[in-house]
Amino acid sequence: MKIEFLAADQARGALAVPVFADKTLSDAAEAANSASGGAIARALDAARFDGKPGQVLELLAPAGVDAPRLVLFGLGDKEKLSDSVVEKSAAAVIGKLLLTGETEVTLRLDGWATGETAARAALGARLASYRFDQFRTKLKDEQKPSLAITAIAVDDIDAAQEAWSGWSAIAAGVDLARDVTNLPPNILYPESYAEKIEELSAYGLEIEVLDEKQMDELGMGALLGVGQGSAFESKIAIMKWNGGEEGEKPLLFVGKGLTFDSGGISLKPGAGMDEMKGDMGGSAAVVGLMRALAGRKAKVNAIGMVGLVENMPDAAAQRPGDIVTTMSGTTVEIHNTDAEGRLVLSDVLWYGQQRFDPKLIIDLATLTGAMLIALGNTRAGIFTNSDEIADALFAAGNAADEPVWRMPLGADYEKHIETKNADIKNVGEGRLAGSISAAEFLKCFVNDKPWCHIDIAGTAMGGMKDDPRQPSWGTGWGVRILDRFVRDNHEA
Repeated sequence: MKIEFLAADQARGALAVPVFADKTLSDAAEAANSASGGAIARALDAARFDGKPGQVLELLAPAGVDAPRLVLFGLGDKEKLSDSVVEKSAAAVIGKLLLTGETEVTLRLDGWATGETAARAALGARLASYRFDQFRTKLKDEQKPSLAITAIAVDDIDAAQEAWSGWSAIAAGVDLARDVTNLPPNILYPESYAEKIEELSAYGLEIEVLDEKQMDELGMGALLGVGQGSAFESKIAIMKWNGGEEGEKPLLFVGKGLTFDSGGISLKPGAGMDEMKGDMGGSAAVVGLMRALAGRKAKVNAIGMVGLVENMPDAAAQRPGDIVTTMSGTTVEIHNTDAEGRLVLSDVLWYGQQRFDPKLIIDLATLTGAMLIALGNTRAGIFTNSDEIADALFAAGNAADEPVWRMPLGADYEKHIETKNADIKNVGEGRLAGSISAAEFLKCFVNDKPWCHIDIAGTAMGGMKDDPRQPSWGTGWGVRILDRFVRDNHEA
């Protein structure tokens, strides 16, 4: 989707005009209503449309209006209008027009919108236009997106373009995260994923990839144990962005990258196992974030690390009952090979904090089904040893429309991962506090650094059906909250 900003008198293609609460017409809607001889007012009277955010009403070839389609979109109460509402409403317009045969649309925001607001409308349009069609070879013409250009009519074009330069980088990061989540596991496996990450050097990121020989020399027995049943070699990809002060400690972001998770010997049920191609959603968020930070030249030092592994039930695969030694020296008894993500993260977390001495650590993972039961698919759970990080992420999540909810940690949960045969075990006590025991496991490997674990099992896959910005199964969740966290708290 191409985004343009222009003056109102340059509008072309389909025309989208805003309507506020209680059918209050914007100036652009008033002008169209007058030109059409009151057609808009009559349409509003006939339709269940009163200007609520997200409502869309389409008029085909309205007389007197120089546009093949006129789309009314609701923005709600003008006094309570936020950029987030504008973003969602613009996305609703794109969702309505994407397959209609229209190739261009102009959203009339002139007369009231700032450059920042116009850029947020553009972001909504970009996110709503996402498609993952590369393997659909027999689509009919009417199934293919026709809309190629979204133009935003705004008074201050220069301000809108300047704001969009930053938001467009975030959109690119979200799209990248969606792409890698949606790719099938025969196309995206640890080696090919690492190669895709290496391509990000084109944006100024420094990329380093560790192979199994290097990980073995480092003593990463937990990560390597997970991947030993796969035909694909495990990898760790490291992305560095040096946009802050020289010598300033970096922020460290770590992602779980299980390109496919069969459960290993503790095999998952067959129904729905195809969706385990998305068990790398945490890594997708980190990769997308690093693309966004580099794209907008963020004034921060940041490092992204992703453990890329496939978990398969081969004859050489890890078994329940095995005991592995992590890079930290902590021994782990394997009680369930499907609790593999925490094993991968344990070695990556330890290596990252030992090598880079970061200011703080945030990890993301589609870690536990229990998180989905607890919070559904609209919020991610956060587990942290830092009130400061918790408060900042809560604010960033609300601002970025990727909300989070803090979950508990504590000594009363540490006993859930105790075992008689090793230092700790890789699962908790049956069905009790599954997400918390997983977080307690990870806490063992951060060495008291300020740290937060974000369990995105409910938000990384499946899409938000009632949000027009989320048209994809792979949501790209995490890019926006982390970017907002960085911008609001850690940039010069």
